[in-house]
Amino acid sequence: MTFTPRQIKMASWIIVFAGLLLALPLKLLPSLLAGLLVFELVNMLTPKLQLLIAGERARWLAVALLGTLVVSSLTLLFAGAISFLLHEAENPGASLDKFMLLVDQARGQLPPFVDAYLPASAAEFKVAIGEWLKTHLGELQLVGKGAAHMFVTLLIGMILGAIVALQRIPDISRRKPLAAALFNRLALLVQAFRNIVFAQIKISLLNTFFTGIFLAVVLPMFGVHLPLTKTLIVLTFLLGLLPVIGNLISNTLITIVGLSLSIWVAMAALGYLIVIHKVEYFLNARIVGGQISAKSWELLLAMLVCEAAFGLPGVVAGPIYYAYLKSELRQAELV
Repeated sequence: MTFTPRQIKMASWIIVFAGLLLALPLKLLPSLLAGLLVFELVNMLTPKLQLLIAGERARWLAVALLGTLVVSSLTLLFAGAISFLLHEAENPGASLDKFMLLVDQARGQLPPFVDAYLPASAAEFKVAIGEWLKTHLGELQLVGKGAAHMFVTLLIGMILGAIVALQRIPDISRRKPLAAALFNRLALLVQAFRNIVFAQIKISLLNTFFTGIFLAVVLPMFGVHLPLTKTLIVLTFLLGLLPVIGNLISNTLITIVGLSLSIWVAMAALGYLIVIHKVEYFLNARIVGGQISAKSWELLLAMLVCEAAFGLPGVVAGPIYYAYLKSELRQAELV
């Protein structure tokens, strides 16, 4: 049986789109993004390394460098976690005592109705935590399993991305029709991912700029000098490379540091960051849209639909999936 080029292209579309949609309910989006990221980084590093090392050894060196970076990062992460646990074991309740100190500092600055909800002592707070843990034990177990699953899928995705990057690309004339069509689909997907990643870097720089102005200029103008200002600015950029969730983490860190000074500084920081990120939400859509030739409302609509269908992972996947869809439609001369 002979298939027409149109049928082969349709089959490749169905396979790729089905795979992309299934990645969300199967919780394989982290693996997909990690694999694409490693694949792109290897392809970006290889031409630069080929100036020093000839042949395929440059590609192997790029994979080795990325592998070393990933392993070193994971080692530092685990070392930090173990160090924290050991510190807690040697000084039980030290973190709780620091928290209660912040609560005591904030108690005199809060309205009476808020003060009534704050724990009166460390012992009372421990009892409250114990009761909450018993009530939400099942949910915490699911969260732990989900985190472990995400970590494993991320690692597997990175390995797969490195393996694919090391493979020799066969001659187009030697590919079977379906393989050639699938290769074309995947090339468009990689290009869409690359465009979104570069746009996310611009977004992170923009977010870091506004946050840096607030931390290093606005607050000192009012006589407030936040501890670890430089560290927070660096973390804002690094975490901003993670779509959506990165901003939430950086905002939480800044609010916690602000709480060490006073509850009002923390509230001011949180309010400023919320307003800035609401404005940036539309700027982000414009930046990403400029990278993939899409209007701001198109990306906002794609993110809204994907969030409604798949939750938070849909917000992350929405721009990438839409960028790929737009590339397919443009190649088919439909838009």
